Amino acid sequence: MPLEVPAAQAAPIAASTSRLSGVIVVVLLLFSVGFATAGQLVLKDAMERVGRIGTAQVNAAGDTILRMASEPRLWLGLTLFGISALFWLVVLSHVPLSLAYPVVGISYILIVAFSRFIRHEHVPSLRWVGVVVIAFGIALIGFSFKRTTGG
Repeated sequence: MPLEVPAAQAAPIAASTSRLSGVIVVVLLLFSVGFATAGQLVLKDAMERVGRIGTAQVNAAGDTILRMASEPRLWLGLTLFGISALFWLVVLSHVPLSLAYPVVGISYILIVAFSRFIRHEHVPSLRWVGVVVIAFGIALIGFSFKRTTGG
């Protein structure tokens, strides 16, 4: 019994996505973004423990790889990215990429905010302006999602 996959344009989103499943898709998308953001933060912490790559002598490359492979935070960060990818695949099975992918911009906002307020990094004013522009763009995409799905 062959597996039949419907064509991508077989049914418009408004017809195939009910209000409830639209909410579920948004929640899954936010989970994907949340796990990816957490993964980035954990990977940054891991690499601060490992040290800068490329500043050591060439013959120390093996030592750098060994330090990376033995850093548990690196593996945790990669695992968080893997979980994010699983949520992402579910999202992509329900909505167009042109709708889902720009919402990933939420991670840019979260990373800048966490970097400033949790990691105490300096974030220049112009970067905050960029964050506002990204937030505005995500809001516009959110409105198009509501109009497309009828949710």
